[in-house]
Amino acid sequence: MCSYIKQINTKTKFVILMHPKEFRKTKNGTGHFTNISLKNCELYVGIDFTNHDKINSLLNDTANNCYILYPSDNSINLNTSSIQEQNKTNVIFIIDSTWPCSKKILAVSKNLHNLSRISFEHTKTSQFKIKTQPNSYCLSTIESTLCVLELLNQQKIENIEDKSLENFLKPFEKMVEYQVGCVMNEYGNVRYKKPYKRK
Repeated sequence: MCSYIKQINTKTKFVILMHPKEFRKTKNGTGHFTNISLKNCELYVGIDFTNHDKINSLLNDTANNCYILYPSDNSINLNTSSIQEQNKTNVIFIIDSTWPCSKKILAVSKNLHNLSRISFEHTKTSQFKIKTQPNSYCLSTIESTLCVLELLNQQKIENIEDKSLENFLKPFEKMVEYQVGCVMNEYGNVRYKKPYKRK
């Protein structure tokens, strides 16, 4: 799948906080794809990031404008609001995990509690056909990141070529296509097994 990856360079720094359970999903982890698809991206694995030196360094740097992608009543809606702040670098933290595990990461990582939250509205349906989403509006990590990139482009915070955005999901789509093919092949093998005859 890596052959389909065309790295995108962004002004915004992305930081993926990956739950250990997701880290072990090497065959369908979209957080991995997101990390290697963005040049200006860091990935850290864990649950409690309270004393994480590199993360705290980013949070404490006054030149950074830090946010976490997570919906809430008070989150900044990227569809209607800009997060640009003059002479500052936007840093967006993205939790790569199931919803229950995401809540755990947020609960125990005290250094993330005061971060402004951002969210977005969309009408997309997840293309993660091999995985059941908890709700129809839920997206995978890489799909959510694409939504953010598109909105940052609209706000003129980023200047990413349309072609690059169009190809961003290509490795993800190829992965899903491959795994659906594997399921179909397995089903075909079962289907055409020699019928069992009773004696």
